[in-house]
Amino acid sequence: MSFLTVEVEIDHGRISPRGAEALPEKAVGLFTILSPENMDSGSKATEMQRPQGLAHGLFKVSDDFNEALPTDVIRLFEGQ
Repeated sequence: MSFLTVEVEIDHGRISPRGAEALPEKAVGLFTILSPENMDSGSKATEMQRPQGLAHGLFKVSDDFNEALPTDVIRLFEGQ
């Protein structure tokens, strides 16, 4: 499964890409409209703070969490 995310403008039911991306000539997919109040950085959702200790006791961080990773793991991250 692959997907494409394109920022678009809608004007009287016509959809056009906002950037340099081109919309496919024909495709099937889901269409989601983000309303301006949901995109506002000052919305109530972004102002709400998560309670501290929400996941307390659900997992344990190992004592060596901050230690350097083994070189073979670092190579995997770097694509070597």
